[in-house]
Amino acid sequence: MSPLRRLSLRGFALVLVVMLGGCANIIRLDAPPPTATIDLPVLGIPNARFWPDGPPEPLQQEVAQLLQRQRAGTTGPLPPAHFLALSGGGDNGAYGAGLLTGWTATGSRPAFNVVTGISAGALIAPFAFLGPDYDPQLRQVFAEVGSRDLLLMRSLPLAVLFDLALADTSPLYRLIERHADEHMLAAIAREYQRGRLLMIGTTNLDLQRPVVWNIGAIAASGHPQALMLFRRILLASASVPGAFPPVLLDVEYDGRPRQELHVDGGAATQVFFYPPALELRGMPFARANARQRTIWVVRNGRMDVEAENVNRGLFSIASRSIATLLHFSGVGDINRIFLTAQRDGLEFRLSYIGSNFRAQRGGAFDQAYMRALFDYGEAKGRSGAAWAMVPPATGTLAATADRAPGR
Repeated sequence: MSPLRRLSLRGFALVLVVMLGGCANIIRLDAPPPTATIDLPVLGIPNARFWPDGPPEPLQQEVAQLLQRQRAGTTGPLPPAHFLALSGGGDNGAYGAGLLTGWTATGSRPAFNVVTGISAGALIAPFAFLGPDYDPQLRQVFAEVGSRDLLLMRSLPLAVLFDLALADTSPLYRLIERHADEHMLAAIAREYQRGRLLMIGTTNLDLQRPVVWNIGAIAASGHPQALMLFRRILLASASVPGAFPPVLLDVEYDGRPRQELHVDGGAATQVFFYPPALELRGMPFARANARQRTIWVVRNGRMDVEAENVNRGLFSIASRSIATLLHFSGVGDINRIFLTAQRDGLEFRLSYIGSNFRAQRGGAFDQAYMRALFDYGEAKGRSGAAWAMVPPATGTLAATADRAPGR
């Protein structure tokens, strides 16, 4: 088990097992009422976010407007559409970053109409959305940083008693600030106006519900707080509960400031595209704009299970159980995307870390490990054999996704 996974799972285990009444409380404003939160326009932007477990109509309207912008000034058929879904995975995000860079080198990497990201995938997503010109920044973030550039570890006993998490992510936020700047936000806004979507997932802990943030609409709003909201959404999406502090997002309700508590999007889902309730092929605008569509799914992790001799200790058993839950949650998310794609006539492609990658971590966000994984992903991207057409059965590997040499 990776040190990062062990760190986050131990945080979960401590929350589950050590019910300490004297634990630290975060000072925050009240959340808006649950019934009001759903329709609350963050920064006054009505389409700033969507609720994937709710009615599909708001997202359906957004997709229809996207297609209208794509068709502006054209009379012929639209070109093939490509969608990219990036999973979480902590330091395993180096795989997806390397994969995209290697894919660029082949000259066959498409411009994606829609990009979605969760957790580590959320940190990759803006670069992937804006295209190959941002590959050098992908390399910087995932192959040239170490743990000190991302987090500060706290004393375990003191963190349990007095802090909100086992690590301080202020270094990660500074990294986000350096790359998610005004220039990036303006570029995202331009692409949104052309009919492209960048979607980042978080989990609203107050409501226990997944949230999908429409970054393009936020960027195009011109609101003075849009950049800060963008940065905090990225931080929230990567904030594993227990391991990293949650993120407060400011909203307004009934003329008064309120706050929502958001954590890692992976607390609700490991990777996402559009919800099954939205039947793409059956929509009038989809029939009128029939074209080839492909969903490319990147799992920043393995699909096979990893055996381990589990100690008969409280935290070992709890951590291993949570690791198993998260693994099969991710597998289930991928299978759901695959079945939805089949139903709606989309081509499906999946890439993931193969069992032939054997580099060992020296710790959480170990730079040597991340560089090796980035190089491995880059080699797979260049090889042309990085993609499986169907998800593999649990405990096995798809041959087409595991041909690149291991490290």
